[in-house]
Amino acid sequence: MRIGNCSGFYGDRFQAMHEMLAGGELDVLTGDYLAELTMLILFRSKAKDPTKGYATTFVRQLEDSLGLAWEKGVRIVVNAGGLNPAGCAGAVRELAARLGLRVNVAHVEGDDLLGRAAELRGADGTGLANLDTGVPLGTDPITANAYLGGWGIAAALDAGAQVVVTGRVTDAALVIGSAAWWHGWARDDWDALAGALVTGHVLECGPQATGGNYSFFTEIPGNTRLGFPLAEIAEDGTSVITKHPGTGGAVTVGTVTAQLLYEIGAPLYLNPDVSARFDTIRLEQEAPDRVRISDVRGTPPPPTTKVCLNLLGGFRNSMTFLLTGLDIEAKADLVKRQLAPVLDGIESVTWSLARTDHDDPETNEQAVATLRVTVKDPDGKRIGRPFSSAAVEIALASYPGCTLTSPPGDATMYGVYWPALVPNETVEHVAVLEDGSRIDVPPTAAPPSQAYQRPSFKALDGTARDGGVLRAPLGTLVGARSGDKGGNANLGVWVETDPAYAWLSRGLTVDKLKELLPETKELHVERHELPNIRALNFVIHGMLGAGVAAGTRQDPQAKGLGEWLRSRHVNIPLHLLEDEGV
Repeated sequence: MRIGNCSGFYGDRFQAMHEMLAGGELDVLTGDYLAELTMLILFRSKAKDPTKGYATTFVRQLEDSLGLAWEKGVRIVVNAGGLNPAGCAGAVRELAARLGLRVNVAHVEGDDLLGRAAELRGADGTGLANLDTGVPLGTDPITANAYLGGWGIAAALDAGAQVVVTGRVTDAALVIGSAAWWHGWARDDWDALAGALVTGHVLECGPQATGGNYSFFTEIPGNTRLGFPLAEIAEDGTSVITKHPGTGGAVTVGTVTAQLLYEIGAPLYLNPDVSARFDTIRLEQEAPDRVRISDVRGTPPPPTTKVCLNLLGGFRNSMTFLLTGLDIEAKADLVKRQLAPVLDGIESVTWSLARTDHDDPETNEQAVATLRVTVKDPDGKRIGRPFSSAAVEIALASYPGCTLTSPPGDATMYGVYWPALVPNETVEHVAVLEDGSRIDVPPTAAPPSQAYQRPSFKALDGTARDGGVLRAPLGTLVGARSGDKGGNANLGVWVETDPAYAWLSRGLTVDKLKELLPETKELHVERHELPNIRALNFVIHGMLGAGVAAGTRQDPQAKGLGEWLRSRHVNIPLHLLEDEGV
């Protein structure tokens, strides 16, 4: 089957759906619109209008694409339903009627556990404990959604649905469910399902698989406007990642490796349908823009399902000062002293001084550093205009050249991300068909998982060769991809040759990572080896606090963490650079 992707997040390129349908042959087109932060955005949307709560851009995309999909017989499978999959499916039906099309639309529900939060917390209050910290849930959530698998999608497609809308499913479930329906897989076809899981993980972020956010982006042709990826999935679960002819970007072992490392943890990648062993993946450049994924091994899924909860964290506000020229530290100190009275007693105050200024600057911009103060408090009025106006009021009584980047403003609500687990059997997974009939989807009756055993690999030669070293940025040789996993950060690095991997795996220890990235020194860091794709993956616990919605870091989703690491200077053996042609 040929399955494509047209969206990696809520707000991705609007024209991508039509481009993918018009650009070549497809059997199924998927779109991923949800993330932890998106659920909070959709909560705000639904609070204003109970008929909303879904990704409205999906319905607008369909206005000039639904007819084309219908003509070509392409099934559309998306998680755009968000907090209201039934409402989204209804909007698609209304659109189809307006366009004069008869389209069979189904939706998948059961992920919304908000109404059962008190029940799931239990009488002793230990249920829904934070997956990362073990802390009991002490307040009522504003959203609570389980990550469903793909079998509800498969059931809807098997019943004739041409468009399937889901709420919160795992990102890869869109591909797993579609491939399982197409090939008629059984619930225990672990290796085939694992292959689809890996393929879905590659496709889920759209053009990141064709060169987007890629460390070696200067090597990617046509990267001004990247094409979106598609996969050819065989009956045994092996696949080829490619793209439509003539579209920008490239599909290489490097671009696929980068996406494989995105937002993962241990090599055993858990999912409600199957657990995929990322340390068994084999990648091969079959032809230009064609990368084969094979040898993926799967095991039964875990007995629990992950739940994404959002809590109301309070309110926050921020103001940013531009500090120009000399005495930057003294200027920042003056601002802190002048704002101290209004900040006294506020629950959380975070100062961030970014020294972007240069010595002997040739332009005004090169002379500027930025000072940002972020405040959080349960009382939104206290940190609204009283705080932001106080920052503006010192403009003529502070440091020379005092400049702010915005006028005073009100505080805004922020959410706290809270991951938890529930037993699989507590989740009611249901496919709702065009005629209103419902198909219950039981959890996979998996046998107890066997103890996880890492595959054995031939030892790589890590012996240093003579020839000296060059002090240079790590990224001269090493690629990276990073991102957020709730309050944790994921950082994957990879190289292209076995000798380079032997050097990397020997040298980039947890201690070395903490030395290169001092911000991680006091945090718990896990290191996982993936020699099959010449990669290491680090999980940095607690780096992002309570998640992106509550974050105060300049990079709240750790998207640039990998590029920061690549910019750090290390001693690189000259023979490795010569082998790579650097």
